[in-house]
This record gives sequence, C-alpha cells and structure tokens, in this order.
Amino acid sequence: MPYEWSTDTHPTKSLMLWPHQSMTRAGFSWFIGITAVMLLLPLLAVLGSPVVWVLLVFFVATLAGVWRAVMVNKAHRTMHEALTVTPKKVRLSHVPHKGEPKDWEANPFWVKVNLRRDGPVENYLTLQGNGREVEIGAFLTPEERAALYDELRSALTCD
Repeated sequence: MPYEWSTDTHPTKSLMLWPHQSMTRAGFSWFIGITAVMLLLPLLAVLGSPVVWVLLVFFVATLAGVWRAVMVNKAHRTMHEALTVTPKKVRLSHVPHKGEPKDWEANPFWVKVNLRRDGPVENYLTLQGNGREVEIGAFLTPEERAALYDELRSALTCD
C-alpha cells in the first residue's frame, strides 16, 4: 500500500501517504528506449528517400511529447500527505507537487473519521474536527481508503 505508519515514539503515531509510483528509473529508460525503437521501425521502409526526414521530424516530436508526459507525471508523484497523531493534537499536512503545503490541526478527542460510500468518489475518506472537514488519501484506491479508514479509527481512539 502506498502509505506507512511509523510509531518511533510511543504516544506519537505518524502516517505518510504517497501516490502509486510504478515506474522506476530503469523502467523509464526501458520505456523510452522501446518507444524510440518502435517509432523508428516505420522509418526503415523509407530509408534512403527524402521522406525519412519528414517522418523523422514527427518521430522526434512524438518522442519529446512522451518524454515530457512522463516527466510531468514524475513531478506529480512528489505529492504526499503526512498525518501526525499525538495525545494533544492531530495534524494533517498535504504537500502538493507544486505550491505551498496545506495544514490542518485538531484535538484528537474531537476528530471524527468519515468514510462516505456516496461521496464525490467511492469510499471518500475525511477527517472532521476543529470546524473543518478535510480529505485524506485522495490518490488512494477505494479499497485502500477503506483499509485506511479502519486503521485511522484505531489510531485516533484513546489508548
């Protein structure tokens, strides 16, 4: 699952959430290499004619577009959320890929964990407290949000 609980110090519980990250550096190299080879194959049929130069322009533009799309996706994967639960405070920090982090704090005694099946998305997971309701784990799958719901409820109960 793309989240991990850390209980280094007993009363403090920390949760780190991040989007799925399926492409490694080696995978990226293989993907770009295979894409380049597949795009070059049609050029073999017209090798030696002036048409190859016209097609080569489209080849370079396509490869640059694929490269750019993967790089934008990589930048978006730097987004993460951090939840810290202490006996006196619950703090959620959402760090987007671009822009300032968004923080929310509340007293753990008054925090309520909600899982809405009829929300904007399936298994919409929110924390409610301090006069606000904030979404947590927006980038998780519905099954992961349902599993996280149970874990959050147990983490926020009084020990």
